Amino acid sequence: MNRAELVEQVAKATGSPKSEVTRTLSAMLHSITGALSKGDKVTLVGFGTFERRMRKARTGRNPRTLAPLKIAAARVPAFRAGKELKDIVNGRSKQPVLKLAKAKAAKPAPKAKAAKPAKKAAKPAKKAVKKGGKKR
Repeated sequence: MNRAELVEQVAKATGSPKSEVTRTLSAMLHSITGALSKGDKVTLVGFGTFERRMRKARTGRNPRTLAPLKIAAARVPAFRAGKELKDIVNGRSKQPVLKLAKAKAAKPAPKAKAAKPAKKAAKPAKKAVKKGGKKR
């Protein structure tokens, strides 16, 4: 399943528009990534834990020349599946039925007073002509 398929399935299950689900998913992934970059753990009870681990420096080999390479230490993201997720994947338990709270019906907006028709644009003012003014 790719991101677009995930968005489509969540939108179908929740009755939300795909655009809203896409924004929500992006915000969730952004939040998890930000927490991991700071070194925090993100635990979703029953699903699993996202964390940052430190990988030690090591020596590798170039497969073409078999020359030794130094591979630097690195911080890497890791995921540990929770017990509930493991049990469902291994077939030891069934995935529970998704129960979503039904959206409340929107109350009809109070009737607004009828809008008054727009006034006609005012005509530009004519320049006042002075009577008895000096002639040039």
